[in-house]
Amino acid sequence: MLSSVDNLEERARNIVLKLLERGPKSSAELATALEKHEIPAEIIKHVISRFSEVELINDQAYAQQVVDASRRTKGLARSMVKRKLADKGLDQEVINQVAADISDEDELAVATELAIKRFGQLGKLDPDVRNRRLVGFLQRRGFGSGVVFAAIREAEANAVKSEL
Repeated sequence: MLSSVDNLEERARNIVLKLLERGPKSSAELATALEKHEIPAEIIKHVISRFSEVELINDQAYAQQVVDASRRTKGLARSMVKRKLADKGLDQEVINQVAADISDEDELAVATELAIKRFGQLGKLDPDVRNRRLVGFLQRRGFGSGVVFAAIREAEANAVKSEL
């Protein structure tokens, strides 16, 4: 006969497996989900550490996936990526380590690519209106003003080249 601790542990493992089937999760996200299912803290800690040992949970790799996806699909700046990782409950050390891989040149390249795409969509607007909208668009993605204005200058230069 299984004890209630064994039942809870098996239930916790099943919950974690179901969540991981849907996609990778951080250990903090999984712990929160287990807490919602009223799993005791010591069982949560044991199950999470066991899944980490067998590398079904890897916060470092998960953080890198989030960074790659955020920059590739949404074009987020380093600051927004760090906030997104913090929201997922990742350790600050892991966040800083992964964010350190994003260079200033990468940041400018992503902002420039976004500005060029958006510039084409806003091309028929008055230049002041277009630039104001571009600034807002890039700042909402977390880019600093230096990067924003450099990206807009590059987008304008690209538009002039394509007109020739």
